[in-house]
Amino acid sequence: MKDFTAEELAAFDGRDGRPVYVAYEGVVYDLSGSVMWAGGDHEAMHTAGHDITAEQEDAPHDVHVTEFPQVGRLV
Repeated sequence: MKDFTAEELAAFDGRDGRPVYVAYEGVVYDLSGSVMWAGGDHEAMHTAGHDITAEQEDAPHDVHVTEFPQVGRLV
């Protein structure tokens, strides 16, 4: 598994065919296979390429990112 800085993670924003990665509680997940994150956007409330840990506190659902492949950790 790769170590990602915040700057490196930002490159995985799902735009222009790039993979969709987010960090949650220090783990980086690949959400590229999720139709809910197509183009790096989720419900016009969350965007790929950064740490969404704090955003999950206000989410109206359980944490689902942990169901996707882990690809690294945020350092």
